[in-house]
Amino acid sequence: MATNIAPTTIVNELLRKDNYATWSACIRNYLLAQDLWDVVESPTNPPQLEEDEASFKSWRKKNAAALHVIQVSCSPEILGHIKGFDLANSAWDTLASMLQPRVEVYDIAAQEAQRQQFHQFLPLSKAIGKGDLNAVKDIIRSNPYVKHARNPNNGMTALHLAIYAGHGEIAEELMQGMTTGDLEVQDSSGYTYLCLAALTGDVKVAKSLVEKNGGLLYIANSEGFIPLVMACARSQIDVTHYLYSTTPIEFLFPENGFHGNELLVYAIMSKMFDIALDLVLICPRLVLASSSPRHNTMLTLSRIPSVFYSSSQLVFWQRWIYPVISVQSTPSVRAYVPWNGHGMQQLHGLVSHFLEFIGIKQLYDAKLIHVQVLQLLQCMCKQVSMLYGKELKDRGIIIAINEAVRQGVTEIIVEMIRVYPDIIGAKTSDAEEIFISAIVYRQENIFNLIYGLDSRKYSVFTGVDSLNNTMLHMAGMLAPFSQLTRLSGAALQMQRELQWFKEVESLISPTFKETRNQNGETPSELFTRSHKQLLTEGEKWMKDTATSFTVVGALIITIMFAAAFSVPGGNNQEIGLPIFINEKSFKVFIISDAVALFASSTSVLMFLGILTSRDFLVSLPRKLIIGLSSLFFSIAAMMLAFCAALMIMMNGQLYLVVPIILLASVPVTLFILLQFPLLVEIFISTYGSIFKRKMKRWL
Repeated sequence: MATNIAPTTIVNELLRKDNYATWSACIRNYLLAQDLWDVVESPTNPPQLEEDEASFKSWRKKNAAALHVIQVSCSPEILGHIKGFDLANSAWDTLASMLQPRVEVYDIAAQEAQRQQFHQFLPLSKAIGKGDLNAVKDIIRSNPYVKHARNPNNGMTALHLAIYAGHGEIAEELMQGMTTGDLEVQDSSGYTYLCLAALTGDVKVAKSLVEKNGGLLYIANSEGFIPLVMACARSQIDVTHYLYSTTPIEFLFPENGFHGNELLVYAIMSKMFDIALDLVLICPRLVLASSSPRHNTMLTLSRIPSVFYSSSQLVFWQRWIYPVISVQSTPSVRAYVPWNGHGMQQLHGLVSHFLEFIGIKQLYDAKLIHVQVLQLLQCMCKQVSMLYGKELKDRGIIIAINEAVRQGVTEIIVEMIRVYPDIIGAKTSDAEEIFISAIVYRQENIFNLIYGLDSRKYSVFTGVDSLNNTMLHMAGMLAPFSQLTRLSGAALQMQRELQWFKEVESLISPTFKETRNQNGETPSELFTRSHKQLLTEGEKWMKDTATSFTVVGALIITIMFAAAFSVPGGNNQEIGLPIFINEKSFKVFIISDAVALFASSTSVLMFLGILTSRDFLVSLPRKLIIGLSSLFFSIAAMMLAFCAALMIMMNGQLYLVVPIILLASVPVTLFILLQFPLLVEIFISTYGSIFKRKMKRWL
């Protein structure tokens, strides 16, 4: 910081926020030397002109001189606070109140009282920490008032500590004899006993507290969170349901603050969709109660794609079972009904464990969430349909839609378009429309919705952004890293990028294929420039993969070629034919050897062809599929030939043959298991289109 030098010799430095002590001492001494300090120090009223003109003029001169000294010794920042003052005394006092270091005066008696209170609290605190109920009872019996003592560091009482430590029995003991006022005690962070019970998820303690003092439901902590919202924010499911059943629903309405909106947001984040749905059904206004990102319910929902069916990753057998699972409606969440009955609970537990073991329970739970989320979304969209124009942006709906596109949440886009069809052309981000954003984020599920639109889809194809980029330009840009990494290997990533470009190219008008953006680039030129590095990495990946598999194929060729001329058992010296030529095992050996040789030769030729090809869309993946399939086939045939040779050599001694075959199969099996997923991925990526052109009309 540069030092401010005064334009006079009064002080060495102008007054700043950090040098008041030095400055005030210098100014005081100067004013004393100039016989001006009495004007600054005296709190009495100045003499009146009518009463004593000479005294008044003398005072006025001294006051002006003292005020001038003070003002010219201040930095511009400080001068702004006193430049309008007429009295030197007022200016001096104002600067002192602003800049004089505060000297805290400690109350020795209060400190001593706190110290004694802490010493009384310490043994009880240790007993609670150990969970020793008997010791707690003894301490309270000897000093009943100790349970009201506080820890001076955090303001906690013994009951705070017991609830926070999860000792419910001790908490119940401490609650005995407490009045309703005693139960409303808050620690230094504003936490009541019920707040801590909500945080720790202790339903029993929470129930006891509410029964003794229902007013605890309304007392918030220093951050403004009531116990219900705190429990939901901590994902304490049981205590959240209990507190939701006891908190009057009217208290959660928007006119009573943000409690209801906060509960709705945290219920969505904690995946308590039964509470969220119940809230929205009772008070739909909560959906749009706030436009801030923290309280934006639609934005919160769009950031959790895993709760939607479109984002669920179901295996084939789960896709068969999912449609036939019947989801029962859950009981009202406003009526808290704890589970009772030990025998029925055991039976329910056995059935639940069995269904969980076979995977049905997880599938049922997933579908229940999907159904609840869809119902919640439909209720929310009904509220959004009441908005118009600029309100969509002001209420954060446009941001939520853009997030839904980025996350690939199809359900949100579908429901929003159904209740608000004009949103198809709405700008979500950077002047991009919904389906253009879907191309940018490479969300094929969102993009496929185009095929189910009515005639309005043609307006989508002609859309451009603020930089004159068409849909094809967007497809020519490099995909986000998170989308690229969904595929293994740069070659498959390059193939997927080409598939996107070709698909969009087939939809737009030919006149847009050569349109130039503001940078003067056509879509093809933009694609080439933005994918230059990925192309290089893809070529390297393909060549390295082909080279590795070529080595394996060449090794199999060498072994199988040599095995054909050194047959097991040798040849008959008289006629030159193999000794075991008439054995079935020998015929299996010869056929397997020939198949392995031909298959491995085919794979090697395919891999060599990869080294000279550059077509990532079809040619390269097809050669890799043929090469890998032939290699796997040759490995299987080689193992069969090995087994047949062992059978011939060991003359049917299975107790030796079988263990040898099993041991020899381990490395080969591991190789196939490790590489087979790659073959499947390449096949699906090449021949299984991600675009659904035959999608049914949905709008």
